[in-house]
Formats: sequence, structure tokens, C-alpha cells
Amino acid sequence: MSKAARSFLLVLVLPSVAFAETYRVGPTRELKQLGDLTKRLQPGDVVELDGGATYAGDVHFVRPGTADQKITVRGVRDPKGRRPIVAGGVDTISADADHYVFEALDITGGSRFCFFHHADDITLRDSVVHHCKAQGILGGDNDTGSMLLEHSEVHHCGNGQYDHQIYMAADPVKHPEAVFRMQFNWVHDGVGGNNVKTRAPRNEIYYNWIEGAFYHELECIGSDGHPEDAVREDSDIVGNVLVKSHDFPVTRFGGDGTGQTKGRYRFVGNTVIVVGKEAVFRLFDALESLEISDNVFASTTNVPLTLVRENEVKWVGGKTTIAGSHNFIPQRATAIPAALVHTLRAANPGFVDLAHRDLHPRPGSPLVDAGTSEPPPFAAHPFLRPLVIPLYLPPLGAALAPGAQQQRVNIGAPDLGALEQRPGRPARGK
Repeated sequence: MSKAARSFLLVLVLPSVAFAETYRVGPTRELKQLGDLTKRLQPGDVVELDGGATYAGDVHFVRPGTADQKITVRGVRDPKGRRPIVAGGVDTISADADHYVFEALDITGGSRFCFFHHADDITLRDSVVHHCKAQGILGGDNDTGSMLLEHSEVHHCGNGQYDHQIYMAADPVKHPEAVFRMQFNWVHDGVGGNNVKTRAPRNEIYYNWIEGAFYHELECIGSDGHPEDAVREDSDIVGNVLVKSHDFPVTRFGGDGTGQTKGRYRFVGNTVIVVGKEAVFRLFDALESLEISDNVFASTTNVPLTLVRENEVKWVGGKTTIAGSHNFIPQRATAIPAALVHTLRAANPGFVDLAHRDLHPRPGSPLVDAGTSEPPPFAAHPFLRPLVIPLYLPPLGAALAPGAQQQRVNIGAPDLGALEQRPGRPARGK
């Protein structure tokens, strides 16, 4: 057989290979707007959007990538470091197809949603979502799967009681393994609703600074409009800072009257600042268990804080199911579960500067070396695939750029809370 014939046969038997394209969009380019190319995108394609310019919203991405060849929509900062701005419309950006990565974007001004997650395997990173008239980031109740939100800032979104800065959901019937992972984000200054409200089957809330919600800073509740027993909805909340700016419960776990998780919750290595007497943990509707370990709970006022509010909860087993150890709780705090052991009680946690949000332990703080590197698991209600202890630090007043996250270095035993004492001090007893 000739060489030409062999080549012809190879062409016939080998599968066709799609070659990824890179599309460049900007005011001086052939493609001026994101909406000019969404219907031509193929797996592996990359869209580069020039920074320092504003682009029209109402952009719907409807062509899917694949798990191995995701479609990437990437902002390219201009010489002044500015991201491209995607602004306005009803839904500013809508991810309606699977396997997308959106990064380095400034998203603002949508009249309904600024970013709509309505697919599976969606990533939003290194972006700013702000000044959205209703929902900042919304996950759909139906057909929606997993989402990763990381290294981003969300602020001045929400409206009234039902619109939130981040409102995540997923479809527990079509995507029972869906995960909402949120890490290294700065969420602050909500205009309405909660800072983070999620109905996902599994939540992994790691290394975020969340502050200034109109209502709850974090609400992990059940799915809406789906069978409650489709999946148990669990939440792993590790290494975060949660700060209230007015007297309202910090978190709500279990349900909100529209859907209950019957789930398991882990709350480990977090720093929580409250104002007034409202509860840190507002437990609501049906949940199975709550683990509380290695946290710091503190107040900015002289009003005794309430740790756990149970008058609205329906424990799956019929009785309080809370366990944990090694938490700092102020001396005058109330509603402390009896099952919490090795609790550290003192008047002052010993932060460097609470008024200016420097929540590192200062030298001599009772938080130093007071934690454990192995929080005891809740043997009767084991949490699947937990992040055992914090491995990184949360952002401090700004979102952390990808790759800029700092590893948490424990000198001696871990300090309590999300922040370790700054490097340079000796271990206790040295």
C-alpha cells in the first residue's frame, strides 16, 4: 500500500479532533461584545476580554464544554490593572451550559441577577460582583449542579428579604452529588438579604471573610421544590471569619420554612464576631447534627452573646445533637451546649485590634496554642470527607488573588479561630 493510501485510511479511522480557538474581544477588535460569539463556542475555546472597557450584559452561554475541555472566559487586565466590566441587562452573565470557567471579570448592574449559575461544573474566580439590584450570584433550583466560587469579592448586592449577595442552589434529583465550594472570597456590605444563602446538597465553605449582611452572614438550608429526602444536605464550614455589623443571628442552619436539610454540619476553626445578644447559631427546621470545634466567638459590645438558638429546630433524632471541643466563648455568653468540652472561657479573646478588624491573637492571648490539630469527630454522626483543620488563612480586607493564599503555619498547637498569631513569636513554653 502506498504512503498516500495509508494516510487516507488513517484519516478515515481516527476520530475527528476539535481544535480549540482563542477569541479576543475588545473595543479595538473585530469582536466588540461577548454576545457576538457565545453561539459559536466549542469545548476548549478561550475568550479573552480586554480590560479597561465596559461590555453589555445579558450574555447567555449556551454551548457546553466538556470536563476535560472547559470553555474559559477570561478578563485580561489593562496596563492599569483594570478588569473588563460586564454591566447591565436583566441577567448580566448567565452560565446556561456545563463546564465553564469565568475569571478576572467585573460584573455589575443586572436588574435580576448579575451572575446566574444554571449548569454543572461552573467556576467563577478572581472576579468582582457588585452593585446588583437583586441577586448578586444566583444558582438555579432546577437542572443545576456544582459550582466553585473562589478568590472573588462580592459587595453591595441584595434587596429586601429575598434577594441575597450569594444565593446558591442545585438540583438534588439530577445532581445529587453537587457541591458548592466557596473559598478565599471577601463578601461584605450586603444591601439586602443574606451574604451567603445556599441550598446545595453539599457546601464547602473554606477560608472566606464574610461581613456586613443585612440578615444572616451564612445560611445553609434545604432545597426548594424538590423531595426533602432526595439527599441529605451537609455543610463543612472551616477557617472563615464571620462578622456581624448589627444585632441579628450570624448563621441559620437546617431550613427557612421552604426546605430543610436534615443534614450534618461542621463548624471548625472559624472566628465569629457578634453585636448584641442574637445567636451565633440559629437552628431551624430539621437537621441531624452540629459539630463545633476550635472556634473563637467574641462580641464588640458588653451585651452577652447567645451561642445556640434551638427554639425553631426539629432534631432528626428527637433530641439535641451537638458535639465539639476547644472553643473560646466569652464568660458571660449564654445558651452553651453542655456537650461542648475543653471550652475556654475568658472576658477577652486577646485580638490585636478588634476595632480595626485585626483578629490575629496578640502575644499573651488565651487563644494561642489553645486549639487541637485533630478535632474529635462526631462518631455517631460522621461527616464525609471533612477538611479536618484549616490549612490556609482567609483574606484580610481584600479578595486573595489566585496563588496568593497563605498557608496557615501553626507554631506549636493551633491557635483558636481562623487566624494564627503572626509569625516570629516562639511557641508557648519556649
